[in-house]
Amino acid sequence: MTTTSHENGRRSGTSRRPTQADVARLAGVSQTTVSLVLSGSGAAQHRVGETVRERVLRAIELTGYVANPVAQSLAGGRTSIIGVYTYEPVFPHDAGNFYYPFLEGMEDEAQRLGVDLLLFTSMAPSNRALIGGAGIRRLRVADGCVLLGRHSSPDDLAELVRLDFPFAFVGRRETPAGEVPFAGAAYEDATASIVDHLLELGHRRIALVNGYTGHESVEDRARGYRRAMSAAGLQPVTFDQGDRDAGDLLNALTSSGMTAAAVASDISGALRRTALDRGLSVPGDLSLVRLGDPEVGEEADVDWTGFLIPRMQMGAEALRIVAQRLAGDEDADAQRFISCTVVDGTTAGPLAPLA
Repeated sequence: MTTTSHENGRRSGTSRRPTQADVARLAGVSQTTVSLVLSGSGAAQHRVGETVRERVLRAIELTGYVANPVAQSLAGGRTSIIGVYTYEPVFPHDAGNFYYPFLEGMEDEAQRLGVDLLLFTSMAPSNRALIGGAGIRRLRVADGCVLLGRHSSPDDLAELVRLDFPFAFVGRRETPAGEVPFAGAAYEDATASIVDHLLELGHRRIALVNGYTGHESVEDRARGYRRAMSAAGLQPVTFDQGDRDAGDLLNALTSSGMTAAAVASDISGALRRTALDRGLSVPGDLSLVRLGDPEVGEEADVDWTGFLIPRMQMGAEALRIVAQRLAGDEDADAQRFISCTVVDGTTAGPLAPLA
């Protein structure tokens, strides 16, 4: 075959990027035919025919043409790209970051599935909501998207459900607009299990110290605590963290006669340190269990009783949900709970006998 100008340009190192028009000219077909070959669908391949398809593929190889994923997406084709969008600037700087395992799980699953990940990092830096701007349209550069972050937008979820865009959230999310696909930690079951552990240790005055928000993860922990306490015939007692510091919370626990507490992860370390500073023994005077991993690292030498969040598995499962939706797997469950790992540490102990 005679060397074409496209080959000469590629070999000489010129910066001109081959186009679909170049491929069409070399193959002797229309650009529409090239697009049909690139779409990859069975119906399109049947329309083109195997001989023409092979000619187009050969021209693509010779020119070095690479499809523009943005243009291909806008044209309705598949890019084999799944986006990742976060509602906070949470992309990790090191492996010790709280969000690192989520992304590590996504990366491992993407390699297994043979897809690429696209990190959306430039949209709405001061207001991370997608709706009201070009955000959701930008997501369509990818075939689908995994979303994560504590402060998600209910309006975004409603719009994504309405548009039937393939997406999944890392963590349980709800919207009145319909079913939100998610891969979430089974916080309710994990909290119930850890409260059951305190009950087995003889504690009956067990409080919940939880975040003061309507976030789904907070509600799930509270539901698990109430379930375990009610099953034991005990009165649930909840202290919402709100704006109270560790000292105020400790005062509330001790003044109400609590011997144990299931504590939100972001206040657990401060509550333990405050108790020790006041001369209390943990777990002798007060048993503490931690409800998950803290976003900000704490003392590495504390062997916490509690549970660990399955962050890597959540990231992988969320990506798997998107991939299954893209594949048209209607039987796949779009809402999945992943078990947490319960840890029998040293911050909870048997109820101290009465003096």
